[in-house]
Amino acid sequence: MRFFDLARRNAWRKPLRTLLLMLSIAVAFLIYGLTASFLAGAQGAVGASDDLLGVTSVSGRTVSLPMAAMSRITADPDVAVVGYVARLRGFVDVEKNVVAVSAADPDRLMAVNGKELGLTPALMKAIDGARDRVLVGRALAEAQGWAVGQRITVTAFDTPREDGSRDWRFEIAGLFEGESAATDTYFLIARYDYVNAARARGKETVDAFVVRPRAGIAPGKLAARIDALFANSPTPTRTQSEKQFLEAFLRQYADVGLIVNLVVGAAFITLLMIVVNTMVFAVRERTFEIGVLKTLGFSRRAIVVLILGETLFIFAVGGGIGLALAKLATILAGPALGLVFSLPVLAKALAIIAALGLATGALPAFNAMRTPIIAAFRTR
Repeated sequence: MRFFDLARRNAWRKPLRTLLLMLSIAVAFLIYGLTASFLAGAQGAVGASDDLLGVTSVSGRTVSLPMAAMSRITADPDVAVVGYVARLRGFVDVEKNVVAVSAADPDRLMAVNGKELGLTPALMKAIDGARDRVLVGRALAEAQGWAVGQRITVTAFDTPREDGSRDWRFEIAGLFEGESAATDTYFLIARYDYVNAARARGKETVDAFVVRPRAGIAPGKLAARIDALFANSPTPTRTQSEKQFLEAFLRQYADVGLIVNLVVGAAFITLLMIVVNTMVFAVRERTFEIGVLKTLGFSRRAIVVLILGETLFIFAVGGGIGLALAKLATILAGPALGLVFSLPVLAKALAIIAALGLATGALPAFNAMRTPIIAAFRTR
């Protein structure tokens, strides 16, 4: 019998106990997979750019910036291109069905971050046909069941039209995919000229300017220089990279990373104690058999490897099931919830599986290694 087969058969000596252990491990790694995927998506661990700069008011994104500020930013020789965006938040049909609309200049948007959003010349041509046309992200379109050519109505929360209505009607001209699975596509892209002309207040203002530095320019130095331009103006600015902005946005509510690490850490510590306790009793039940193996010539090192192989097998199966369920959840609900099950998440999970498998098997393996043959035979 091969060494791995022996470890696997030992693991399945008590099928119910093994199944319960694997279930506990699967639940723990399902929790880890979902929380780590949330952090990867929401904090921009994947897909967020350190080169793309966002210029907002120092008072927060609820305070608009005048469109006239763009000329001062563009004048900096280290700025390659500048775009801008005005946000419109509202709902479709019911207030719980919230959607976000980003109003931008199509040409500038294409130049600044068209590649990251997966925009193409064909999509830009489609939105140029009429001012009320919009591009919809694939994630949002799939969640809402929308299709190209459909007309939709977004009821704004705080952006009324000049006629007093809060209903904004758009025609879907195309769908954008995003450069990768990490790209947020749960929003609409509208034309700034249409929104700006129709809104009752805030004309000729934007929520943020988007700046792409020239090649070889340090984004941090350019960000500081842009903020210095407006330091003594009525609208001082804060310039951050996309990743910095996403992280700061989440920290307004709580240190999400710390909360997630505490939850996952508590789950793994509890799991560690359960599995260690179970494996200690499982190996103690086989003390006589361990004595027989030593009599047959199994070295102390071989006994240790056998028990560690058993715990690694249990963790590999249970952890694999939990990670597979987490991956399935990100496929089904990831686009809407911002879940990104990335390769770094998987690699860290596999490392944790190996570490916990070795840690839980260390104590019972050490006890089995130290047990004398005579003492082992006396247990029968």
